[in-house]
Amino acid sequence: MQLKKALVAAIAMTLIWTVVPSRAADTILAELPNAAFWKMISDFSEPGGAFQLEIITSNEQSYQYVLPQLMANAKPGGVYLGVAPEQNFTYIAALQPKIAFIFDIRRDMMVEHLMYKAIFEMSADRADFVSNLFSRPRPAGLTADSSVDAIFRAFVNATADSKLAEEHLKTILNRLTSTHQFPMSQIDQERIRSIYLTFLREGVVNFSSSYASPGYSGLMTMTDLKGKNWSFLATKENYDRIRTMHQKNLIVPVVGDFAGPKALRAVGQYLKDHGAVVSVFYLLNVEDYIQSVWSAYSGNIASLPIDSSSTFIRWSPGSSTTLQSMNAFVRRR
Repeated sequence: MQLKKALVAAIAMTLIWTVVPSRAADTILAELPNAAFWKMISDFSEPGGAFQLEIITSNEQSYQYVLPQLMANAKPGGVYLGVAPEQNFTYIAALQPKIAFIFDIRRDMMVEHLMYKAIFEMSADRADFVSNLFSRPRPAGLTADSSVDAIFRAFVNATADSKLAEEHLKTILNRLTSTHQFPMSQIDQERIRSIYLTFLREGVVNFSSSYASPGYSGLMTMTDLKGKNWSFLATKENYDRIRTMHQKNLIVPVVGDFAGPKALRAVGQYLKDHGAVVSVFYLLNVEDYIQSVWSAYSGNIASLPIDSSSTFIRWSPGSSTTLQSMNAFVRRR
């Protein structure tokens, strides 16, 4: 009997030593200090590059189609990687990762995400967010629980207010440079101004300044194939998740080329150092543009910490959004 008890104790101790370290190894902070957040942007980013199309909002109309399957397969609490503008917030709201990094070869996209960060922080609810993003006075009757359709119907006829836009710009830049104390260059601040005033001019219905955009109201009221809207403005809960992550500096925009020498590898090393694993990488159709440097790109992907559940989200123009295994991609390279 004593031998049996000793054997059970030994097995239990073995399980403790094999299981606990794997959980303790994940040291991603629940909130990043302002200085650490800015250091990531500065240290991980590459010099900005160019893209042949002007992209300020998403033009992908099937981006929600994969979410039911993605939610069934992805592990909760992992790390999210993505590219481009606001569609990332919808994926992040659904997946609820510990931290998210959003890459783009254009520096303008990094500063656009900083603009979004400030607007989320200054907007208590979804109606405030739309008002602050588009510089339209908040229509009467909207509440924190209003439907996303009701919110955008109310803003369709709201009048653009350039004076309000100037007030918002002061608040946005003050929040970034004074409240957070990010040492932003004057050029980056001017780019935020230019991007923000584009939202003022365009409004919620159409967005001709961004290639093939269906407009913000269209993007936010799309659904999956069964009619469920997953957008980050679809529900109060979705919005609050993204706002909280921004308040905690947990959505980090990085200037980077997928085939570049620094950005992806720097983020990958940070995740390895903190015992974290990539759960989802939203690629959009970036791979179409980097065929000539595929070896560098595939090497960068192979440098990321992944497991059997790590998943790519891919989109092809004229086709649809699909999911593919990152593990299988690395094995085939």
